[in-house]
Parts: sequence; C-alpha cells; structure tokens
Amino acid sequence: MEWYMKTERLALRQFTSADVDLLVDLDSDVEVMRYLTGKPTPRETIAETVLPTLLATYDRHPGLGTWAAHERATGRFVGWFALEPGKPDEAELGYRLRRDAWGRGYATEGARALVDKGLTDLGLTRINAITMAVNAGSRQVMRNAGLRFVRLWHEHFDDPLPGTEHGEVEYAITRADALGEADRSG
Repeated sequence: MEWYMKTERLALRQFTSADVDLLVDLDSDVEVMRYLTGKPTPRETIAETVLPTLLATYDRHPGLGTWAAHERATGRFVGWFALEPGKPDEAELGYRLRRDAWGRGYATEGARALVDKGLTDLGLTRINAITMAVNAGSRQVMRNAGLRFVRLWHEHFDDPLPGTEHGEVEYAITRADALGEADRSG
C-alpha cells in the first residue's frame, strides 16, 4: 500500500473504490455527523457521489484531497483528513474521525501534519477550516493545528441543526504566519 504521509501514530493513504464500507460505517454514527448533517449519509450517496468526488480530486489537484487515516500500530481505519482545493494556492482543512478514535489526539496530530505539508511541500499560501460555532472540539483542533480565528457568520438553513443559531466560524493560517511562528520559536 502506498502511503500519502505518516505521522507518529497515523498513516494516510488515498481512498479507493473499495472503501465504500469504511465511509458508510464512519458516516452512520449520528454523533460523528452531529455538526455536519445530523444524520447518517445514505450508502447510495457515498457510493455514487461522495467517493467518486474524493477519487476525482486526486487527479485534478495533485497533492490535495481526502485521505483515509489508519493507526500505524494496528492498521485500523480511524477516519479521514483532507486538504480540499480552494482558491489558487489555498486549501480547506477537514477531518472526520470515528467516535472510538476521539480523545486520543489523532485529530490534532493529523491536522498539524497536513497544515505543515500544505504550507511547505505543497506551497500553499493559506489553509482555512470552518465549523459550527458550537463545535468546541473541532475548534480546539483548529487552534492546536496553528489556525487562528478569522470570523463568525450566520447562515439561513431551511432545516437547521441544533446550535446553528450560534453561527459558523472560520479559522485560518497563512504561510507567512507559519514562517513567523517558526522564526519566533527557533
């Protein structure tokens, strides 16, 4: 198996068409989906839309995309991490982990590694991430990965999730910010 990258405890690889069941299992946990859709993603949607979109990104945007994350020690699938293409030289950080992988520092470990890779190896100038304002866990991961609060905004949803009334937040880091941090800490 070819690995996109490895961290101390995680190994990330490209998804394949054989990974439908991994994604269905991940997205079937309503707690995992709580701040996203609030409900499981149907298998047909994953097989016909989600996975083909993930696979197409690898060719269209080399170095960017969504990667399956496995524990290095056991090989167990724990979720995914993403650097999704945005404006030229920018990407959006994302992550989704199985509930049994929460609280182990995997989200921070994977997010930090992708931010570093994006701003150095991939030459990105800015990486951002968004979540619901009430998603304290995800906001902490963003801060731990070096991203800083940018803005809060409110959107209208016809069928809002609980907490939507508190708005959405964006965090971001630029290459200049990251280099400045390295200069100050070194």
